[in-house]
Amino acid sequence: MVDVAFWGVRGSTPCGSPSNVRYGGNTSCVSITTPDQEPIVLDLGTGLRLFGDSVNASHDGAAAVEPFRGTALVTHLHWDHVQGLPFFLPILRPGSHLDIYGPPQEGMSLTDAFDGFVRPPYFPVRTDELPGTIRFQEVADGSFQIGRAQITARLIPHIGPTLGFRIEIDGTTIAYLSDHQQPLDGGFQVAESALELADGADLVIHDAQYTVEEFKQKAHFGHCTIEYAVYMAAKAGAKQVALFHHDPVHDDDIMDRLVAEARACGLGQKLEVTAAHEGLVLSY
Repeated sequence: MVDVAFWGVRGSTPCGSPSNVRYGGNTSCVSITTPDQEPIVLDLGTGLRLFGDSVNASHDGAAAVEPFRGTALVTHLHWDHVQGLPFFLPILRPGSHLDIYGPPQEGMSLTDAFDGFVRPPYFPVRTDELPGTIRFQEVADGSFQIGRAQITARLIPHIGPTLGFRIEIDGTTIAYLSDHQQPLDGGFQVAESALELADGADLVIHDAQYTVEEFKQKAHFGHCTIEYAVYMAAKAGAKQVALFHHDPVHDDDIMDRLVAEARACGLGQKLEVTAAHEGLVLSY
């Protein structure tokens, strides 16, 4: 069984408040777990702290002592996708190891980019001062293996170098496109790289930050409408789409309305449409 768990589903900024307790206020972080396979984490937003809490406790509730080993696939380095790293408690255990794959940066290495913000004065220690080991690996368009998982990475439209990922493991295919720029004119053309990642997937986790009216005001911010997310997944022949990267101004009531509209828009008649929320676990 492959479990896909959502620990943070927001875009842009954490926004916890009484008005969004059902969908949650942490930023992007999703885990993929299956027996006898080290966990794969998608993005390192503030939801990473919650994932860390889940693996930092033993079955009897006491603090775990075994070193953690796992892999993170980072789409890009915008703050809402990386700010959870210093608060990931398992990396504070000696012997723990986290491999981080992310896109190349202009003028600096991926290691240098992370070291640029996990350091004083922004944070009290640097990544190489943490008890566990973090190894950074750059990846652009390419494929690689993580245990039994076959990973395909493709550069997709956003602002700055941004990856989408396709994870194939134990007969299940998950596509992760957390931030995806819709054409600036509001059209529905989809980049071939994005369609390749989502082709026939069991689950597409996709940017769905804006309504049509919001997109008109923020078309150049690098995101897309909810309708575009549904259209893209349907065009790719996916079985299910999880709307993701919710705008921080969309509270629980607004989200309920937007999800209902997405399901009724007619584009997803052969596609299961859901909205990601903190605590959601999808099993395959």
